[in-house]
Amino acid sequence: MGGDLGPAMVVDGAALALSREPGTRFLMFGDEDRIGRELARHAALKDAVSIHHTDVVVRSDDRPSQALRRSRDSSMGLAIQAVRDQSADVAVSAGNTGALMAMSKFMLKTMPGIERPALIGLLPTKRGTSVMLDLGANIECDEDNLVQFAIMGAAFASAILHVDRPSVGLMNVGVEELKGNESVRNAAEKLRAMELPFEFVGFVEGDGVGEGTVDVFVTDGFTGNVALKASEGIARFIASLLGEAFRSSVLSKLGYLFVARAMKALQARLDPNKYNGGVFMGLNGLVVKSHGSANAEGFASAVKVASDMVHDDLIHHIAQDLERLGAASNQSPHVAVS
Repeated sequence: MGGDLGPAMVVDGAALALSREPGTRFLMFGDEDRIGRELARHAALKDAVSIHHTDVVVRSDDRPSQALRRSRDSSMGLAIQAVRDQSADVAVSAGNTGALMAMSKFMLKTMPGIERPALIGLLPTKRGTSVMLDLGANIECDEDNLVQFAIMGAAFASAILHVDRPSVGLMNVGVEELKGNESVRNAAEKLRAMELPFEFVGFVEGDGVGEGTVDVFVTDGFTGNVALKASEGIARFIASLLGEAFRSSVLSKLGYLFVARAMKALQARLDPNKYNGGVFMGLNGLVVKSHGSANAEGFASAVKVASDMVHDDLIHHIAQDLERLGAASNQSPHVAVS
């Protein structure tokens, strides 16, 4: 029931996702009549859907505390409960982000070894696609949070980007070892000492995001959210400038005819709907947040992210890496005495 376009977009997106992965099955929570009317337009989808009726919906302007009080009966809350009760493998919602995070943390709890869940998302880069976390769930982070984010981010990159040994970098104000605050420097020191199934490359700067210098960019939620919003704003700004330039004169309009195909390819490459699907990492269950403004293609992309995580058994991989981290930190110290 969430998102700017509500059930119509969700059902269209589910139909598109089903056409790409026929084995998918959906539990849809919300107004049965509204969902049913949308399903009537998709004959192939009807047999893959089970509707669970509820009149209670989390609104976009609801506070997380308000949403939590209605979590037992709302469409969002029931979807997360289905993951908790293992009747669903993953929940996908285009609804209120704060409410979704609050409910997910309350119902699913964090995994052993994870202090705080993080929001991770996909980014288009010069090399292809990278991931970044945290994108806003944790404004301030200590060194242990950043180490845990690196472990979760690498596991996510393996599942979604299909990279056997992802490269991981800590966002910093410089690449030199002495740069950055104490938390970032200490996190880097810990990551260098670990034996985990990813390559820690050290510090990376903000200009490396567009270049895609690493598969996984790790940072606190404040920096990550600012970087994400700045990147999106710059992309829209450049697109606007190009549009104005091509409309500025008759000659420029004629010139556009020669580059129209390349411009459309660029537009498709930067289409946010293709990178839709932020994930709350570190919980005892999988929850995917779709952009509220996503279209059917965008929602299908979020479902694809959800499906890939399930097929890769992402939570199990993260748990294994956390066990290695715990074993490494519990080793007896070697003390040199003079």
